[in-house]
Amino acid sequence: MTKTSLQPYFSPDNIEHRSFEIIDSEVPEPRPFSGDEWTIARRLIHTTADFDLLNHIIFHPEAIAAGVNAIRNGCTIFTDTEMARSGIPVRRTTPFGCSTQCLLNRPDVVQKAQETGSTRAQAAIDAASPEIADSIMAIGNAPTALIRLMQHLKNGGTPPALIVGMPVGFVNASESKEILLAQSTIPYITIRGRKGGSPLAAATVNALAILAATP
Repeated sequence: MTKTSLQPYFSPDNIEHRSFEIIDSEVPEPRPFSGDEWTIARRLIHTTADFDLLNHIIFHPEAIAAGVNAIRNGCTIFTDTEMARSGIPVRRTTPFGCSTQCLLNRPDVVQKAQETGSTRAQAAIDAASPEIADSIMAIGNAPTALIRLMQHLKNGGTPPALIVGMPVGFVNASESKEILLAQSTIPYITIRGRKGGSPLAAATVNALAILAATP
């Protein structure tokens, strides 16, 4: 049986700092990402302990600037799950005047989904459409939400500032992200393939908010 030794006690801030040191040491340079892209990619690894993500993360060339500027301008951040909404600390977004919303459980969204036979994630995108302009759309769970958003854009709908497109799973998750990559004319950050999830979408927005607060 392999013996393991516990790390010495660290405060919460030091635990995060030490985690990043370990990640840096296990991904030697030249790394697949650098600068602000590495800041975000490293936080996604920190969230999951999954170094394979480095093979699947894709940044639109203007994604980070678009996300940082949107936050600094006090954008609305829409999430497709309450988990993602809860994972974006208000201490990082409210100083900029940002609000984070998940419309999934709003009564009109629930009713529309029931009446139309769509998913609540699709109905939530429809409900958000009047306010999508200049927002960040953080999708970490529902492929149907990302597909609906892409349909909205294809039909001439107002674009958000940034799409964080990271739905997870086996049914249309990978395919929805391929639609994003093929059709999006606006900035995005995505994780190609089946991997993703609400914690990763939230972590991406957290990283952008940290960058926005950096002089």
